[in-house]
Amino acid sequence: MNAADDAIMERLIDLESRIAFMERSLIEMSDALADARMETTRERLRTEALLSELGELRSLIPGDAGVEPPPPHY
Repeated sequence: MNAADDAIMERLIDLESRIAFMERSLIEMSDALADARMETTRERLRTEALLSELGELRSLIPGDAGVEPPPPHY
């Protein structure tokens, strides 16, 4: 092999290494995005459940201001 062949081989190895690194990075980012989406879904469901429970509890409070008519001076 001559110097030109060695330079081409080094360049090829460098490019293959970069591609492998990018592929690993894409897989890691894809996994992180999937985890984040699942967490967002869990948090949304949890929030909806809490809001539903809050609505049920508010309906049990006697004299809830949300259902009382305004005072007579209005």
